[in-house]
Amino acid sequence: MLPEGYSQVESTVRSVLGDVLGLSRERAEAFEANTPLFGALPELDSMAVAGVLTEIEDRLGILIEDDEVDGDMLETFGALVRFAADKALV
Repeated sequence: MLPEGYSQVESTVRSVLGDVLGLSRERAEAFEANTPLFGALPELDSMAVAGVLTEIEDRLGILIEDDEVDGDMLETFGALVRFAADKALV
């Protein structure tokens, strides 16, 4: 069972990816937990990662430390949502 507020975090992360990467709403809405991100989305390069993480911080009111950023958290949409939810739903 997902924690209360998880769906809101998921919606926020989906919006951030769409807004920062300039994805169509339909494309962002199609993301599922296992949708690959870094390395699979041409729009999500190393420069875009900083923008995505900064926007997630701003919208969720969290702080993401540099040493927390790794390939695993950016591997899939679900991994990024879980990471953000772990920070936001404490």
